[in-house]
Amino acid sequence: MAAQQTASSPSLSPAQRSEGTGCPVHDLRRRLRQAGLRPTRQRVGLGWLLFAKGDRHLTAEMLYEEAAKARVPVSLATVYNTLHQFTEAGLLREVAVDGAKTYFDTNTGDHHHFFLEGENALVDIAHQQVEVSAIPEAPPGYEVARVDVIVRLRKIGA
Repeated sequence: MAAQQTASSPSLSPAQRSEGTGCPVHDLRRRLRQAGLRPTRQRVGLGWLLFAKGDRHLTAEMLYEEAAKARVPVSLATVYNTLHQFTEAGLLREVAVDGAKTYFDTNTGDHHHFFLEGENALVDIAHQQVEVSAIPEAPPGYEVARVDVIVRLRKIGA
């Protein structure tokens, strides 16, 4: 039903993956530079936590907790700033679930999500599994950039 999260990163093309040096930190620094970001110590530390575990969905608070456990010295404000910089650079995709709940997705490819209510978790849905039709025409001066579908799930009997 749902596409499972994988260890490889589909957000990189096969050519980009094959360009790696084999040194994860060096490759992350190169990836940040290619995205137009200076590889500061904090960006590299947070980038390592984000991208080393394959495709995943994290809130800023979740990443901040991981950084604290990994002894990456960053403030919550730095985590928020870095996530937004990575998103603007195309390294992450922002997924707004509720007005107050935003996740950052390391899979920037075309896909949708299940939101598991009660667990506060996102699970990928392959874009081929969702059919969207009758999208309204964008107002003058605008174009549709992307359509995000979030299917909310709750356990039966909950």
